[in-house]
Amino acid sequence: MRRILVLRGGALGDFIVTLPALAALRQHAPAARIELAGNASAAELAFARGLIDAVHSQHEARWAALYERAPLPADFATWLASFDVILNFWPDPDADLAHHLPLHPAQTFLNAPAHPTCAPAAAHYCTPLRALDIATPAIFYPLAERTALLKTQRIAIHPGSGSPQKNWPLERWLELATWLCSHHHAELLIITGEAESSTTRLAFAPLGAAAHQLPLETLIREFSNCRLFLGHDSGISHLAAACSVPSLLFFGPTDPAIWAPPAPHVHGLQSSSSVASISLASAQTAISSLLGAA
Repeated sequence: MRRILVLRGGALGDFIVTLPALAALRQHAPAARIELAGNASAAELAFARGLIDAVHSQHEARWAALYERAPLPADFATWLASFDVILNFWPDPDADLAHHLPLHPAQTFLNAPAHPTCAPAAAHYCTPLRALDIATPAIFYPLAERTALLKTQRIAIHPGSGSPQKNWPLERWLELATWLCSHHHAELLIITGEAESSTTRLAFAPLGAAAHQLPLETLIREFSNCRLFLGHDSGISHLAAACSVPSLLFFGPTDPAIWAPPAPHVHGLQSSSSVASISLASAQTAISSLLGAA
């Protein structure tokens, strides 16, 4: 294999659970040129670590042609035909994309469901690699390692996610943050992004240092100095876990067997009815246990 194209959409967490598959491709074909079309910001994590050689934004207009039954534009078709392997994780419910590929008999086209069909999610995205004679790889890819026990009271909190239904109530987060400061003398790092309102940021302002919309590589450096991470089913939680930070994640109906990062330093609290059903007391007990073990 000389040239490989991976089509993988979604947000930050969706990309991070695909990193093991990209790492396996790179290990199997170290000299190949691997390009990815998807979340350009998240994909820079893989580019910076040599897992891929080029990033194309999933928002480029040219990709729309793959979902039309008309012939592909000639220049676009020629470019796609230059790849020996095209691995697709983009949604293709009507097989429009699959209608165009492969573009010639020597091209391998692997089409896999966009959403996981097995647990954990990372294992799902590794499954198509078997067709390339790549043995089942590791299903967790660390972006950063912690080499020594940290003597710090710094705890990172990400009180949001991409969906309000995944979020523990704000007032409970504030109670927990106040307790962490008073009971554990924690130095809090409050991580927020586009999904978190100014109301949320203002509410946390007296309780810790703000980390608002930081670049991903900056966040990785911040995580290297954290003793614990607290969050939801979110991309930032996957990022923290990939930085080897001990983590406690709050889950509602979404299945942690699928969506929790598959690593022993990641722990979950779940209520199958709603994340709001998780009590403050249960969170405090779990956190005290984790801090005691750290």
